[in-house]
Amino acid sequence: MADNLSSGHVSAGSMRGDSPKGVEGEHLEKGVADRDHIDLNRNLEAKIRNPLKGLTYDELMSRVEVFAQEKGLTEHMPLLRKGALVAQDPSSYETITGEHALDDMEKKTLRDEIEHKWRLPTKLFLTIATCSIGAAVQGWDQTGTNGANIFFPSIYGIGTTSAHDKIILGLVNAGPYIGSAFIGCWLSDPLNNWIGRRGVIFVAGHFCLWPVIGSALCHTWEQQLACRLLMGIGMGAKASTVPIYAAENSPAAIRGALVMSWQMWTAFGIMLGTAFNLAVWNTGDINWRLMLGAPFIPAVPLVLLIYLCPESPRWYMKKNRYLEAWNSMERLRNNRIQVARDIFYIHCQLEIENQLLRQTTYLKRFGELFTIPRVRRANLAAFTVMIAQQMCGINIIAFYSTTIFKESGSDDHQALLASFGFGLVNWLFAFPAFWTIDTFGRRSLLLFTFPQMTWTLLAAGLCTLMDQGTARTALVSLFVYLFAAFYSPGEGPVPFAYSAEVYPLSHREVGMGFAVATCLFWAAVLGMTFPFLLESTGTVGAFGVYAGFNVVAFIMIFFFVPETKQRTLEDLDYVFAVPTSKFARYQITETAPWFFKRWLLWQRGAELKPLYTFDQEHSPKERQHSATTDEGTTLNAEKPSAGAL
Repeated sequence: MADNLSSGHVSAGSMRGDSPKGVEGEHLEKGVADRDHIDLNRNLEAKIRNPLKGLTYDELMSRVEVFAQEKGLTEHMPLLRKGALVAQDPSSYETITGEHALDDMEKKTLRDEIEHKWRLPTKLFLTIATCSIGAAVQGWDQTGTNGANIFFPSIYGIGTTSAHDKIILGLVNAGPYIGSAFIGCWLSDPLNNWIGRRGVIFVAGHFCLWPVIGSALCHTWEQQLACRLLMGIGMGAKASTVPIYAAENSPAAIRGALVMSWQMWTAFGIMLGTAFNLAVWNTGDINWRLMLGAPFIPAVPLVLLIYLCPESPRWYMKKNRYLEAWNSMERLRNNRIQVARDIFYIHCQLEIENQLLRQTTYLKRFGELFTIPRVRRANLAAFTVMIAQQMCGINIIAFYSTTIFKESGSDDHQALLASFGFGLVNWLFAFPAFWTIDTFGRRSLLLFTFPQMTWTLLAAGLCTLMDQGTARTALVSLFVYLFAAFYSPGEGPVPFAYSAEVYPLSHREVGMGFAVATCLFWAAVLGMTFPFLLESTGTVGAFGVYAGFNVVAFIMIFFFVPETKQRTLEDLDYVFAVPTSKFARYQITETAPWFFKRWLLWQRGAELKPLYTFDQEHSPKERQHSATTDEGTTLNAEKPSAGAL
C-alpha cells in the first residue's frame, strides 16, 4: 500500500495545535517537524504544497487515528483512512488496493468531480439558491431610489439645485452604504462568531425587510434616512457573510461560479428593481413609495429558507465541532468518501495555518490584517478588487442612471425605460462568468474588462456633447449598455467571490468585513458626491473622471492581485505567502513581455514562465493534461486537487 503514496516533504508543525500528545503523537510530530516546510509568511519559491505529501503509510494512518479519536469521529475511521489516502494523492485513487480500496460508487463520484462537476447535491443547490436570493435583495435595495430620485425630492422639499439640497439627496441615496460601511460590515465578525453564517444571514434579512417597508411610509427625508441607515446594517452584514458562506460550502473546481452567483443575482435584483420602477411610474403620488418599499419582497423567502440550509462545515471546524462539521458536509457532497477526504485534508491544512494565525481578539485580528504578511497580502488584493468596483463607476449608474438619461434629453418614462435596459444588460451579461471565472480565472477577467469599461465610459460621455435628439439618447444608452456588458462578467462577479476566498479561516470574517466596508464606504462617498460632480462638470466630465479611475484600477490589479482559480481555500495560504515585490516583479519581467509577444506580435510559440509550482511529482498522464493560468502556474486539468473544498 505504501507504494501508492507520493514522496516528498510535509510542512513543519502540522501535528501541532490542540491534538492530544500521546507517545505515538509526539513521535509523529517530531518526525513531521524535522522535515522541510514552506513559510506561510514568505514563500520565496512560490510553491504550493499538499501537507500530507511525504508521509509514509504508517505515519498517515497514525495521523488519521489521532485525528479521529481527538475529534470524536472514530465511527468513521475506515472511511477516514480511505479519504486520507485519496487526499494524499488525488490522482491515484483508482490504484489503491487492499482493505482501503475504493468501491465502484466512490470511484465514480471522484471521477464525476471532473467529468460532471455540476452534479451536486440538492442541499448545495438550495444553499446557493438561498444565497442568490440574498443577493437579489441587495440589488433591488440599490435601485429603489434610482427611479424614486426623480419624484421624492420635491415631496421632501429637497428638489432644488442648491448645495444644501444636493447634499441631502446624496445623503439619502448613500444611507444604506453609510450604515453598511460604518456598522453592518463590522458586526459581521462578532455575529459570525456567536451565531454562525446562517444566523447572521437570518438577522441581516430582517434588517432588509422591516426598514424597507418603513421607507415606503416615510413623510420626511430624516425618517427616510433613518430607515435607509437601518437597511444598510443588514446589507453590510449580509454582504460580508453570504459570499463566505457560499465559498466555504462549494467545491474548488466550481467555487468561483457558485460564489459569483452573488453578483449575478445582485444584477438580477437591480434588473427587477428597474422593471418594477418602470411598471409603477404612472401610479400617481404613491409611485415613489412603491419603488422604495418593494425590495422587501425577496427578503421574505431569504429569512424563511436560510435555516433549511446546512451550516458551513468550516465554521463548525473553527469551533472544534467536528461531528457537526461531518454531518453538514454529508449534506453538501454526493458521497461520504468526499466528506472523509475534505474534512481530513482541511483539518491538516488548518493545523499548519494555525501555527501562524491563532485565534485572537476582534481588535487584534483587525490589526493583523495589516501586520501579518500572509494576511496583509490577501487584504491588499481584496481591497484592490473591492475599491476598483467603485472606481469603475458602476454604482453611479445604478444609483443615478435615470437621472443621467434625463440629463441626456429623455422624459421620465424614457429615462426609466433606459434604466430598465441597463439593468437587463447588467444581469444577462453576468451569465458568461459562470463558465469563465473558473477557466479564464478571476485576474484574467479583470485585466480584460477594465480597458473595455474605460473606452465605453469615455464614449458615453462624449456622446452627450451631441445635439439633443433621438440619436444622442440612443448612443448614450448604447455605450452605457456596453459598459454594463463588459462590467458584468468581470469586475461584477469577481470582487465578492475573490474577497470571500483569499483570507485564512482565522481572519475570514473580519477580513471580508473590511473588504465589503471598503467597497460600500466608497459607494457612499461616490453616491454623495456624484450630484456635485454631475452639476459642475456635466455628464462628459463625470464619465471622464471614472474612465480615469478605471485606468488606475487596472494598474493596481496588475501588480497586486494574484490568481485564485481552482485552488482549495487552504492552498491560497501558499499563494499569498509569496511577497508582493516578487509577484509584482514577475508581472514586469515575465507577464508583460509574454503578453506583448503573444498578443501584439502574434508569436504563438511564446511561453510564460510559471510563477507558482506544485511541490509534488506528476505522472506522465498528469503532465499531459496540465493547463497554465495567466501567471503560468502548472495545474492538473484532469484530476481534482486534494480536498475538493
